[in-house]
Amino acid sequence: MAQVTITINAREYAVACEDGQEIRIMQLARILDEKAKLLTQGAGQVNENMLLAMVGLLLADELTELKKQSNSSEVKTVQTPQSMPDLSALDDLLTTQIKKLTNEINSVASKLESL
Repeated sequence: MAQVTITINAREYAVACEDGQEIRIMQLARILDEKAKLLTQGAGQVNENMLLAMVGLLLADELTELKKQSNSSEVKTVQTPQSMPDLSALDDLLTTQIKKLTNEINSVASKLESL
């Protein structure tokens, strides 16, 4: 069993994984770190548990939206390079949605902190 050290929100974590999965774990950790940075940009340093919950909500929302889009497409065919979606447009759309969610989550986090 392999072990890899990942960094999320400037904190290091030792993670065990199957041999050969180290690179994939590091790629996934980078995604989590990017989401954490998005969330902490506006709110500053956030409680680690709250940050975990907020990142989880962002990822769950993205997954739900992708599943909806996948289920709503009427024709499911193998995509050729000509029929593949414009990934930069999809990235822009997801970035916009993430920023909106970040603002909403920061607003909720502020309200929770004031309680």
